[in-house]
Amino acid sequence: MFQKCIARDSDVQPIADAVYAILEKTGILCQNEETLTALENAGARVDMSEERAWLPRRRVEEFVEGLNRTSAREDSILPERFEAPSLPVLSTQVAPLFLDYAKQERRSGNREDFVALVRLGNALHPESGVGHSLLLTEMHPMLEPLEAALVLAEYADKPRPPFGWNVRQWDYLIEMGEILGYDNWVSRGALCFAHPLRLDRDVADKFARQVKEGYRSGLTSMAVAGATAPVTVEGYVAMASAEHVAVWFAARALNPEVPLGGSMWAGTVDMRTGAVSYSAFDAMFYAFATVEFLRKWTGRLVAVGGGEYCDAKQPGLYAAMEKAYKSMVIAAFTADSQSPRRSPSVGQGMLEEGKVLSPVQLLLERDLGLGVRHLGRSLDVNDENLALDTMLEVGLGLSSSYLETEHTLRHLRSSLWNPVFIDRSGWGGAEGDRRMLNEIQVRVNDLAESSQKPDVDPGKLDRMRRVVDRAKRTLIE
Repeated sequence: MFQKCIARDSDVQPIADAVYAILEKTGILCQNEETLTALENAGARVDMSEERAWLPRRRVEEFVEGLNRTSAREDSILPERFEAPSLPVLSTQVAPLFLDYAKQERRSGNREDFVALVRLGNALHPESGVGHSLLLTEMHPMLEPLEAALVLAEYADKPRPPFGWNVRQWDYLIEMGEILGYDNWVSRGALCFAHPLRLDRDVADKFARQVKEGYRSGLTSMAVAGATAPVTVEGYVAMASAEHVAVWFAARALNPEVPLGGSMWAGTVDMRTGAVSYSAFDAMFYAFATVEFLRKWTGRLVAVGGGEYCDAKQPGLYAAMEKAYKSMVIAAFTADSQSPRRSPSVGQGMLEEGKVLSPVQLLLERDLGLGVRHLGRSLDVNDENLALDTMLEVGLGLSSSYLETEHTLRHLRSSLWNPVFIDRSGWGGAEGDRRMLNEIQVRVNDLAESSQKPDVDPGKLDRMRRVVDRAKRTLIE
């Protein structure tokens, strides 16, 4: 049985004292003048020349008290049962590398592979739309989201917003979206510190605009124990919590009404190899301890990052199961009566801690995801489902079985997990995995080839290209 409590009530104040000391004595680096000014007005000690802010203990204590008073009102109603995750789709992965299973080749993300992915997503899940799944590394970084936007507009029936990593890209992407008929067509992405305690200029500028516009704001924490945060769990919790609270404090200093959020992606380093994992047992425990402390101290609910980031380097059932295990452990450790029953997705086709996108892995994870969704079912008691007449007909099963009944024929597809690619009889070794992945690759090819380009007004595409041309003159300096 999983432990329901990691931190005792008596642990909260000592860790909180450490957080107060970190924010008061070390403070944060924030390379955005508007945010620093707002922090100063909120009672922080600010040095504009050093781009530093120190938060006095008294002000942070008052802020945390306010969070506790409002947390019950602001948090959503918690679900009463396990909620099955949605199926994996090609959305906003923005992986830098593409895995071509047919050629057994990893290569940098590029336009050609991105077009193939958009066509795949358009055929695989047209109802969900297709997003900015792969980084176009041959493009200038400042123009890359705009070039991705052109691909999405040309090849996706429902193009999702491209990821604008720099705030200067946003207005161009919004303008391109308006040409297509979409409002606010930009994915703002996560807010990540340069750990420890540093908001560099690109992130700080994005943060300031996002907060002023009223979007939910919070830190996506990805500190690595033993590298960018203390190696002990207790020290890690204090440092990670200080970063979360600093972001919340700064957000409310800029916009007192902005909703607060955040997520926790704890990493640990393998001291033998230097490899960093966001899915190892110790990494998950660091995350669970941090979110539990934040809930007990501030009343705020912070999500633990999902199963997508796994250590596996090759596609296959092992990688899918590694992600599924991580997701289910997250659901188990965050499913008590005081926190949401979070059910993270099994995955989005990525490998190597989010560095590589594999289309065959995506389809495999959709297969597995259909199985996980069975855990979110509930009973629907009616005469047809109860099958009393069929049970009386089969009786003791001496002359017939349920395999022979019309009732089983009518309901087998809706009642049972019927994976397309996964062998339900069990893993049969590496050769079986290869056969399965080869079958999936054929399906990937068929789906991509079957995708038809949407009927987009060529004039709209021309206008979008003119936006990109204009951006080239201003974004590339």
